Amino acid sequence: MTRPGGAILIAAQSGRALAAAARRAGLRPFVADLFGDADTRALAAGYRQVPGRFGAGPGGRAVLAALDALAAEAGPSLGVVLGSGFEGSPALMRAIAARHRLIGAAPDTVAALKDPPGLAALCTRLAIPHPPLSLDPVPDPENWLLKRRGASGGGHIRPAGPGPVPRGASLQRRMPGRAQSLNFLADGRRILVLADTAQWSAPAPGRPFRYAGAVDPGGMPEGVRAAATAAVAALAEATGLRGLASADLLVDGSDWWFLEINPRPGATLDVLDRRAEPLLLRHIDAAGGRLGPTLALPPDAAATEICYAAEAIAPVPPLAWPDFVMDRPLAGSRIPAGGPICTVRAAGPDAEAARTGVRARTGAVRALFTARETVP
Repeated sequence: MTRPGGAILIAAQSGRALAAAARRAGLRPFVADLFGDADTRALAAGYRQVPGRFGAGPGGRAVLAALDALAAEAGPSLGVVLGSGFEGSPALMRAIAARHRLIGAAPDTVAALKDPPGLAALCTRLAIPHPPLSLDPVPDPENWLLKRRGASGGGHIRPAGPGPVPRGASLQRRMPGRAQSLNFLADGRRILVLADTAQWSAPAPGRPFRYAGAVDPGGMPEGVRAAATAAVAALAEATGLRGLASADLLVDGSDWWFLEINPRPGATLDVLDRRAEPLLLRHIDAAGGRLGPTLALPPDAAATEICYAAEAIAPVPPLAWPDFVMDRPLAGSRIPAGGPICTVRAAGPDAEAARTGVRARTGAVRALFTARETVP
């Protein structure tokens, strides 16, 4: 079993949640991310901000350079944990793995899970219900969604239109239901379910499915949870998935459809890491092939929500942020219209109370900026 005390490298679009999970696990996080938020920097034992986007070209080289510098600063480390931003770049993952020990899903596993035609074929072979997929134009595009390969966060999903399907995208048939996820650990052969969560969107012009927040527990029907657990276990075994991951579903009563697997610690990490045992230690163990015992459920519910900027904020003023605010932008930084300001969290005796609390707190954060704008 992994013991606390060591250094760990982290690379993600936003590394704050992983850095917080590392500190809770007694580890020293050395973080590379895109945002450089104030609390990320405070949590990190070492930090590098990466310009631009992850992927091939300059963005990929910047990630490699940042991780190399952090590794030199950290000395011996457990390895590197990758968060969001790498699903569409298995080549970059392979380049990282050639220099550092990867803790989590292997590049080939991620490539298999993020290949829509291949994943759909695997689901068909394993008899897993999933929406029909097409790489070609369809006669009824109003009944389909356009999704970009390897993307995350829901902001890339659009209503389909007529004409050819863009390169690097696919069409997925619209299905009814509520967005839910099964969150689990995998050791390459088996899975251990941690929780089911429910998600909701914050629609914006041109981005009707932009991710907003999540709540644990999600209230997934027991029959659906059992069937989805069996399906996800089969997918994890077929692809050799390891580490902390989540499977996105659409749930409509007793009917459900599998959408995708996020083969990494994701946006629900803040609501999941409330068990007595730090979750990042279990992620490291599962990545090494040690699944471990069942984790006890927390006694309460928790929710997080991203607070998006209705208008551009330039610059961010100095603020006394409430304790419930995470991903705090640096004073003087700039946030574009529609960009994330911060993440807000709340807890309660049940899921409804947690969601009510997090929405009220998101409103309170927006009021911080509205109040400053209206001061004469």
